Amino acid sequence: MKITFLGTAAMVPTKTRNHPGILFSYKTENILIDCGENIQRQLSIIGFSSAKITKVLISHWHGDHSLGLPGLIQSMSTNNYNKELEIYGPKNSDIFVKNIISAFLLENKIKFKVKEARNKFYESKDFILESLPVKHTADCLAFSFVEKPMRKINISYLKKFNLKKDPIIGKLQKGQDIAYKGRKIKAKDATYIVPGKKITYITDTLLTPNCIKIAKDADLLICESTFASDLKEKAKEYFHLTAADAALIAKKAKVKQLILTHFSQRYNNPSIFEKEARKIFKNTILAKDFMTIEL
Repeated sequence: MKITFLGTAAMVPTKTRNHPGILFSYKTENILIDCGENIQRQLSIIGFSSAKITKVLISHWHGDHSLGLPGLIQSMSTNNYNKELEIYGPKNSDIFVKNIISAFLLENKIKFKVKEARNKFYESKDFILESLPVKHTADCLAFSFVEKPMRKINISYLKKFNLKKDPIIGKLQKGQDIAYKGRKIKAKDATYIVPGKKITYITDTLLTPNCIKIAKDADLLICESTFASDLKEKAKEYFHLTAADAALIAKKAKVKQLILTHFSQRYNNPSIFEKEARKIFKNTILAKDFMTIEL
């Protein structure tokens, strides 16, 4: 799985930080999480076609997280997007999308469906998408991508049966016992389970129990850090997190790594966020536009 940061600013973009957006690529899925202004250009810079996007997750409908959506839909229409785009967001997202289509006079040439992302809102054979509400000035969601456990083949064990390449191995991967050349091979001996990865995204919220709940045991937590603690009262006023808040979530949720994003334009030197967070949670790094993480 690959995570590309398309925008790491807060409400006001800067010369080096675009409005929020993250591209999450996993097998045949390309999930865009939030869609701030200029996302199309950011995708173009990394050489990624919007025609490959399969899902869009909108945390909330404030402009810095969603104003790139009308342009994205328009480009998809022009580029003959041939899939059904899935758009997920908080309650009433269908109304917001309908208003966007109307306000921007978009010719609706692509197929899409809009659904409320509530609790476990999507499941495939490989992964689950989950959400929980957080506390902002608009209805806002935190998201988790949860990869399902995978059954791997114990190659050294199969060597005892001189079984290397054969379609029958597929049954073992499904947890089924097999018979090979008159000998029984049990799936529990010939395979082992590898836990899946968990990625959590939290943005635009006060520190609430749901932040810790949705991030619990995540391999990677991507979390807003709009303010440093020097402006913690302003953070509360605007319903945002500080770097220390994000680090506290990471510590209490027992995540493996924290990446801070969504920085206020007030700060010329973002290292203040990293320094503050690492006092509480050591494995913290700062996101920057076009940074990629592979897991």
